[in-house]
Amino acid sequence: MDKTDKIIVGISIGDINGIGLEVILKTFEDKRMLDFCTPVLFGSSKVVSYHKKALNIETFVHGITSLNQINHNKINVLNIWKEEVSIELGKATKESGEYAAKSLQLATKSLKDKNIDVLITAPINKETIQSETFNFPGHTEFLEDKLEGKSLMILMTNELRIGLITGHIPISKVAEAITPALIKEKVATMYDSLVQDFGIDKPKIAVLGLNPHCGDNGVIGLEDDEVIKPTVDEISASGKMVFGPYAADGFFGSETYKQFDGVLAAYHDQGLAPFKALSFGNGVNYTAGLSEIRTSPDHGTGFDISGKNAANPSSFKQALFAALEIYKTRKEYKELTKNPLLVK
Repeated sequence: MDKTDKIIVGISIGDINGIGLEVILKTFEDKRMLDFCTPVLFGSSKVVSYHKKALNIETFVHGITSLNQINHNKINVLNIWKEEVSIELGKATKESGEYAAKSLQLATKSLKDKNIDVLITAPINKETIQSETFNFPGHTEFLEDKLEGKSLMILMTNELRIGLITGHIPISKVAEAITPALIKEKVATMYDSLVQDFGIDKPKIAVLGLNPHCGDNGVIGLEDDEVIKPTVDEISASGKMVFGPYAADGFFGSETYKQFDGVLAAYHDQGLAPFKALSFGNGVNYTAGLSEIRTSPDHGTGFDISGKNAANPSSFKQALFAALEIYKTRKEYKELTKNPLLVK
């Protein structure tokens, strides 16, 4: 492979007091990773060096001041600030949130401007990152604001893909947020993503119910019978293989999820709790539905283990491989649909 043909992977370094840089550096300890892509970390060589020294990690990085200086044989660190930054491993500070935002904002702009091909985001602290220039509940909402399209958070492994109908909202507001229009939007986004990003020709999608036992015919709530089921039936009648609602406990307990290409959970923890239990630290968060590709590991900042050399890079590594695979699949899909007569 020509080095200049390699996929350029932009990486926002996340909270500088967390485990983001640890899992990034551990991922690229294996030099063979550079055979697959060209990584560009958006941050500071000084911050990276601090983490390397604290963790006794030998991964060599190449500092640059412009994306024009990218070296396709090295791990590039784009220096986007020059000032000294206070690093307090394991602590949530306003300063660490500020620099996490700087990294994410410039990496996202570079993604939008096509200067990088895909984006992988290291974990942020959703409280300390808030400011006048960053007022979003998380990565997903920020990326939807900056890129084209309607986002859908998909948590994925080789066996399971779970999307969320509602995302980062209080549980008290979930029921009122689940409308026929929102269900249709999220189903359409997941369906299109399964086709163009994962190469699945006729995907099967399951929709989970909102209430325990899907409401037990109205005994424990009416939303499943009055909102979710009629909407799923309407979508199914249009020709898409969409089924539900399913009671979440039995759906995962009986491994019914293995019969579907994608699953839509009603709310955040209904999807993430079983996913994290089943993914064993190898899960990936993918933001589907947008014009550009972004993945991330399925864990948080890990303040409790930051600086202890105890972070497992498996999820970050899987996020990297997922981004590369989705990039290739989407590119191939665009080529094929550009000329419908073209046959593989």
